[in-house]
Amino acid sequence: MSPQWSSDEMMCVAAARALRDRSVCFVGIGLPSTAANLARRTHAPDLVLIYESGTLGAKPGALPLSIGDGVLADTADSVVSVPEVFNYWLQPGRIDVGFLSAAQIDRFANINTTVIGGDYRRPKIRLPGAGGAPEIAASCREVVVVVRQNPRTFVDRVDFITSVGFGTGAGDRERLGLSGAGPQTVITDLGILRADPDTRELTLTHLHPGVELDQARSSTGWSLAVAPDVATTTPPTPDELAVLRHLEKTKGQTGG
Repeated sequence: MSPQWSSDEMMCVAAARALRDRSVCFVGIGLPSTAANLARRTHAPDLVLIYESGTLGAKPGALPLSIGDGVLADTADSVVSVPEVFNYWLQPGRIDVGFLSAAQIDRFANINTTVIGGDYRRPKIRLPGAGGAPEIAASCREVVVVVRQNPRTFVDRVDFITSVGFGTGAGDRERLGLSGAGPQTVITDLGILRADPDTRELTLTHLHPGVELDQARSSTGWSLAVAPDVATTTPPTPDELAVLRHLEKTKGQTGG
């Protein structure tokens, strides 16, 4: 019997659950924004959402299409300048968790959102670029990455390091002077990976319901580290699914 939810829905629900109530979250557009808004509507009503455009405490009734979407400013506790967001909130470590996605990610959670293939000047694909992601990855107390898992995205070595995860392993963040703890959790459509506390290599700790270990391994571009006792993610509840599906219908609207 097939599950009553999609793999993307399982991923968004798992990502939402990673956010604690009353924490401060720096949100990226796309999957991170969907998951963060789901968390605020379910178990974390006092979750504080900060978007790069300067909206503090945004409470959008509809999913924003971009960081400049008017629904963010309309519902924020305060709107400040972009330099203030970075200089006062992000860089001093006042953000509990940064929520990011990736075009490529490697075994040490380094993120690429810049170019695919070739060199920087002549890539096969030029991506949107860094935005605020490098600062989020550097300075948030911890980072959660939400991304679909496949060999094209989960690569042995990213083509360009846009946002540093753990570099080449343990000790690199400290050597580079990065204050945040880095990407502690990577949530995909197949399962959940966590950074090993000693090696900093991403290690599979959970598989979503119905996903086999071989599927996760074949969807990863390196020899995937696996925890001794891989758990099964708790399935989405009917309430989580109902709220998520309503949210998806509001994308781009001015209300909710």
